[in-house]
Amino acid sequence: MRAVLEAIQAGASGEEIAAIPLPDHFRAAFVRKEDVGMFEGVPSPQKDPRQSLHVEEVARPELAPDEAYVAVMASSINFNSVWTSIFEPLPTFAFLSRLGKESAWGKRHDLPYHVLGSDASGVVLKVGSAVRNWKPGDRVTVHCNYVDDQDPTAHDDSMLAANQRIWGFESNFGGLAELSVVKANQLMPKPAHLSWEEAACNALCNSTSYRMLVSKNGADMKQGDVVLIWGATGGLGGYAVQYVLNGGGTPVGVVSSPEKVKLLEDMGCAAVIDRRAADYKFWSGDTQDEAEWRRFGKDIRALVGDDPNIVFEHPGRQTMGASVFVTKRGGTIVTCAATSGYMIEYDNRHLWMKLKTIRASHFANYREAWAANALIAKGAIQPTLSATYPLDEVGEATYQVHRNLHEGKIGVLCLAPGEGQGIDDPELRAKVGEDRITMFRRHGV
Repeated sequence: MRAVLEAIQAGASGEEIAAIPLPDHFRAAFVRKEDVGMFEGVPSPQKDPRQSLHVEEVARPELAPDEAYVAVMASSINFNSVWTSIFEPLPTFAFLSRLGKESAWGKRHDLPYHVLGSDASGVVLKVGSAVRNWKPGDRVTVHCNYVDDQDPTAHDDSMLAANQRIWGFESNFGGLAELSVVKANQLMPKPAHLSWEEAACNALCNSTSYRMLVSKNGADMKQGDVVLIWGATGGLGGYAVQYVLNGGGTPVGVVSSPEKVKLLEDMGCAAVIDRRAADYKFWSGDTQDEAEWRRFGKDIRALVGDDPNIVFEHPGRQTMGASVFVTKRGGTIVTCAATSGYMIEYDNRHLWMKLKTIRASHFANYREAWAANALIAKGAIQPTLSATYPLDEVGEATYQVHRNLHEGKIGVLCLAPGEGQGIDDPELRAKVGEDRITMFRRHGV
């Protein structure tokens, strides 16, 4: 991969890049099937990705007609990387086994190791015979919706496809590597004013937030909507705040420290709740306390004068009861993930008697991901990158996410030798503003 990197840094043409022989092996971060039981009996918070993740050379897979080889300059850590690394809620090798039974091309994925990672920015090196819109030398970001577009269920909304998967989580050859294999319909143009690591951190979380709030497949947010955002400086919440502000809504951000309050205020979010200072106790043992829900709702109304039209919900078990309660009559709770637990409880009376809706959302289809990426490329939405690690330290980066020791997104340099490289449009960067682009890094929360 050294020749590939040198060509990219030298600004080689697409024809020159296409002529570089690709190595048979490349460095990647992966978990081993033989290690699946290594954390047996260990409580989830104590499971350590630094013990399970390996960075070594793996064999380059064959390229299918609808795929591209991408030299991965940078990637990022998502919660699904944590789940893969600690083999929860189940080992991802079961996903690879199912994919392996679908087709000859799918069989490539069923290996005794799983290269993980669901974000990437990089350069196209080679494309399959069926790829039309991309060519070697193209600078791209990669979204993680891995879907067979020959299946009729994949049309209208590909997130409803019968065989929809998340790349690098439910498929092999993910983005935490020097090279990846992706379907052509995962590729999007790299935002030219961003560095490799800034461009790599957006696709999964930014696209997810776009679908949850902006898309008709989510909450279909309107101007004037009050939107309660849990974890408002996190990987998802940092984008959600921006979408609400850009869309003419009023975000109410929930965070857990004065430093995070300051970050939200600098982003333009005036209504902020420090949940740690407020010391909400939604749960008392195995039951929930409606009096605490009421106190929380009163605090929201004191800030913005109304109940939330939309609740941006992703913690799951710890917050869903409160989320359903505080949502305005006829409002929407849009939910993805469940980082505090997926077995949720809420009082259904507050849902059905006040005609509220719980709307499920999962990543984004290609159109939504493309639209979200275009907003990044225009400088209307900013990356939420808070820290960057080299590929050799992917275990530590994943540990930071697992233990919630970070905010925003943590980037991983794969083929890129250092930070701040890959900026092709410094004029747009200056226009957008260095302070805005690097806000999460500067705050260091």
